[in-house]
Amino acid sequence: MTYHKAVLLSECIEGLNIKPNGIYVDVTFGGGSHSREILKHLEDGKLFAFDMDDDVLENIPQDKNLKLIQTNYKNIKRFLRLEGVTKVDGILADLGVSSHQFDVAERGFSFRFDAELDMRMNKSSLLSAREVVNKYSSEDLANLFFEYGEIKISRKVSKLIVLAREEKEIVTTTDLLEVLDGVVPEKRRNQFLSQVFQSIRIEVNQEIESLKQMLIDGVDLLNIGGRFVVLSYHSLEDRLVKNLFKKGNLLGEIEKDFFGNILKEMKEVNRKVIIASDNEQKENNRSRSAKLRIAEKVEC
Repeated sequence: MTYHKAVLLSECIEGLNIKPNGIYVDVTFGGGSHSREILKHLEDGKLFAFDMDDDVLENIPQDKNLKLIQTNYKNIKRFLRLEGVTKVDGILADLGVSSHQFDVAERGFSFRFDAELDMRMNKSSLLSAREVVNKYSSEDLANLFFEYGEIKISRKVSKLIVLAREEKEIVTTTDLLEVLDGVVPEKRRNQFLSQVFQSIRIEVNQEIESLKQMLIDGVDLLNIGGRFVVLSYHSLEDRLVKNLFKKGNLLGEIEKDFFGNILKEMKEVNRKVIIASDNEQKENNRSRSAKLRIAEKVEC
């Protein structure tokens, strides 16, 4: 099964500073590119890979040092404890939706295909895009479009959806596109639709809440000197990572001790965000919006 080409692969692996006997976690296994590269650097070490999408089962390499855990990465701490692991030496997170999920039409992630509104990363989840679009109140829809898609006309969009579903249920991606037809000028259409679909997808999968939990628990799990390597693809994700690494908390509010020292457990390895080279951006579209941040656990 084909997944996207790994973004900033060498930079991510270098950032982890892998020890041959260390314990590492890839919280977003996907196509397995990052995991396979981590495994090349391990001897007696262990890699725990997380992914809740059943499709990844076709990509699992046979390696004694690898253990796949099929659950949302927000459960990282609890499920590692079940494996007898309470501390790790490095965590890698490649956030966002894989190209595979976008390209499989029936998953309903993309407005490029006509498919039932779904967008579930975990196919057993009860909440789907169809439920969000047809059951959420106008106010709730407006809030998620504004917060998760940064859409300034969020109330107008939500009202159009509510009016349309009173006539008939919005079942497919094409149904939703028809509702939104002409809302913005043609030159902004793709960007606008991407924002709408992103908003719904984030809500369906509770992506922001899951990310917050994973980041907090990830910092707690790291040994002193352990590395946290995070690739993000939109500002909502990157802002949380940036706040945690720079300020010590997700809100980005500086807290100081009695002596005026900033209270934080992570030290930035790269003070300036790492982006893909021009060549990589030409070869891999997904890398164009990627931002890589690396931090190391320190004595607090």
